[in-house]
Amino acid sequence: MKKRSRPRWQALVLAATLAGASCASGGGPSPATTPVPALNAANASLLPTSAPGLPTFDNEKFQQLLGELRGTPVIVNIWASWCGPCRAEAPILARAARTYGRRVQFLGIDILDTIDAATAFQQEFHIPYPSVFDPNGDIRDALGLLGQPDTIFYRVDGSTLATVSGQLSQQVLLANIDRLLGISRPSSAR
Repeated sequence: MKKRSRPRWQALVLAATLAGASCASGGGPSPATTPVPALNAANASLLPTSAPGLPTFDNEKFQQLLGELRGTPVIVNIWASWCGPCRAEAPILARAARTYGRRVQFLGIDILDTIDAATAFQQEFHIPYPSVFDPNGDIRDALGLLGQPDTIFYRVDGSTLATVSGQLSQQVLLANIDRLLGISRPSSAR
């Protein structure tokens, strides 16, 4: 009786699967298991303490978090890893968070995405602040917004200072941070 061998394509698929699994392990802890402390300006029970943690939130939980953050200026950025304008503004937000993240709470809301893609986005752009995961875009919808990115600036009393729909520029971001912090600068100081 002749021994049956696997078709060549099955052997290739098996080899690729095994190679992918060994590359994914990388010999060290995976990014998802290595917590990166979030740069947080506030302490709140619902506020994620690791930058790539991405706990799932609905609008009710998000509103509870906003309530807990009263007393701290907050910048909420609604984003998705597949969104071109979100990718373009990510470095600007990351730099601003590293500069102002002890005085202003930055918070991302990742929508209509996957956890793996969102985590890769956060790592690619070295996002130092926490984000929450809203797989269906319910928070964005409840806020009355239509697309992404959107950035909302909240005063210390929880009221909205400004909402920017579309890609955020560094000039607009810094001007609104100045307004949140009560800083007056001549326009040529930028």
